Amino acid sequence: MQDFQITTDLLLKGYASGIFPMAESRDDPEVFWVDPRLRGVLPLDGFHMSRSLARAMRRTDWALRIDSDFCGVLDGCADRADTWINPEIRRLYIELHMSDDAHSFEIWEGATLVGGVYGVTLGGAFFGESMFSRRTNASKMALAAAVDHLNRSGFSLFDTQFLTPHLASLGGIEITRGQYHKRLDRALAGRNQFSDVPVATLQDVVQRITQTS
Repeated sequence: MQDFQITTDLLLKGYASGIFPMAESRDDPEVFWVDPRLRGVLPLDGFHMSRSLARAMRRTDWALRIDSDFCGVLDGCADRADTWINPEIRRLYIELHMSDDAHSFEIWEGATLVGGVYGVTLGGAFFGESMFSRRTNASKMALAAAVDHLNRSGFSLFDTQFLTPHLASLGGIEITRGQYHKRLDRALAGRNQFSDVPVATLQDVVQRITQTS
């Protein structure tokens, strides 16, 4: 068991050096650092918008919100049989959110949160932590909205940590640790305007992404 408590300052320093925290399970109190040999990233100019997703986003009456229920997104991501989000990690990311260093992109069906993505911002880098979906395409819509907002906010790196088949289908790629650190260094030297950019509609998101892809 850990003999010290990780602080948010230490957490941000970890991200800046290219590592991130995980736990073995929700019931394991220990948090460890991960530095993958191969890193997943989602190129901000390379999001793959399928025709079916574009059609769904144009027709939906769901709403995009940012940071209206960060804890709800965090808990939605942890609501699965196997999760690395233990109470310590939950505490840390809520604290990061309260200090404006962690954000959530949320998809709402009326008053119901149906999908979302959350992550950490540092300079021009966004470190995507996890996502969840309670409706078909909800997490994909949240991810598309995140890419659009980050593009408009001056970000240059969307770190997904690992590359899953789901992320690969949306344009995610895998790069080496060395390549990642070069991209990270460039991104950390930048600045972002996350909170100054207005929240878009899902229809605006799909229009911008399909025009530039």
